[in-house]
Amino acid sequence: MRLLVLGGSVFLSRAVAADAVARGHEVVAANRGSSGPVPGGVRHVALDRADPFPDALAVEGFDAVVDVSRTPSHVRRAVAALPDAHWVFVSTVNVYADDADPGGPGVGRLREPLVDDVDGAQDPEAYGAMKVACEELVREGAASAAVVRPGLIVGPGDPSGRFAYWPARLARVLDDGADVLAPGDPVDPVQVIDVRDLAAWLVDLAERRTRGTFDAVGPVTPVGDLLAAVARGVGAAPRWAWADDAALAAADVRPWSGERSLPLWLPRPEYDGMPAHDAAPARAAGLSPRPVEETARDTLAWLREAPAAAVTGLTAGEEAAVLAGLRGGTGAQGS
Repeated sequence: MRLLVLGGSVFLSRAVAADAVARGHEVVAANRGSSGPVPGGVRHVALDRADPFPDALAVEGFDAVVDVSRTPSHVRRAVAALPDAHWVFVSTVNVYADDADPGGPGVGRLREPLVDDVDGAQDPEAYGAMKVACEELVREGAASAAVVRPGLIVGPGDPSGRFAYWPARLARVLDDGADVLAPGDPVDPVQVIDVRDLAAWLVDLAERRTRGTFDAVGPVTPVGDLLAAVARGVGAAPRWAWADDAALAAADVRPWSGERSLPLWLPRPEYDGMPAHDAAPARAAGLSPRPVEETARDTLAWLREAPAAAVTGLTAGEEAAVLAGLRGGTGAQGS
C-alpha cells in the first residue's frame, strides 16, 4: 500500500506513519518539517497546508490517506487533489453538540459545521464545528472514507500532558508517600485510548478500505478503576483523597487540562456523555485497546527519557494546598 500521512511528525500521525512503515508499506509524510523528524523509513515531503496542494504530490497515486487536520480549507484542497484514494479522517468526539449525551454516530446531535478557518487559540469552541465541516468534505469528496472520532488519546509522546499527569504524579508516591488528590466520584465514567492502538487501527482501516464513522474510544471505565490501573502500572500504592465537584470548584481546581487542573476530571452532569461513548462498534471493526497499566508504565518511561515533555495539571505545591484546605471541610474522602 502507498500511504500518505498528512502530518507524520507528532503523536498520533507520527505513530500512524511508524506503524505503517513497520508493516512494509510505502509511506510518505507531508508536513512543514518544523515539529520534528518523521520515523525512520518514511519519506518526508515538505508541505505547508496553507499553500495550494502540490501537483507533484497529487500525481503520485496513493492508495490511502490519513489526515488529522482541523482546518476546512486544508482538507478541502487535499481531498480535491486526491479524490480516488481511500481516506481515513481523524475527527473527534467534540463534534457532538451535547457533552451530556453519550450518543454516537447517527444518534448524537452534531455541532453546526463551521466551513471557515478559525484560529483555535482565539476560539476553542470552533474546534468541533470545524471538524464537522472537515468530515463532510471528506465524505463528499473522497471515493471512500472512514471517519474516526477519538476521545482522549493517551500514551508516550502526548504533547498535551493530560494523561501524563497521572503516571508522573503517582511515581512521586514512591518517594513521598503523600495523599493523592483524586477527582469527583470513583464511579464516574472515563475513557482513554492508547495512541499506539489507535494508530494501528487507522492503518488497518486504510489497508481494508473500511467505510463508516466510528467513535474511537476505549472501554467505559470508572475513574477509580482507571487510576488504580495507572498506579499498578507505575508500581505505586497511593492513599486516595477523593474530592467531589463542589469541593474542587471551591478550591479553584480546573477540569480536564491546563494550569491548576486535575486531569480526567469533568464536572457532572454536564459532561456525563463525553467520556461514555459506545466502544463496541469500533471494537467490532478491529480496535483493540491494551491494558491501562501498560500505557501508564510506558508513559512514565517516556517521561523519564524526555524530561522536557509536557505534564499539565496541579503542581505539587498546589495539590498540597488543596488537600490541606479539603481536610478542614467535607468535600474529601480517603480511600
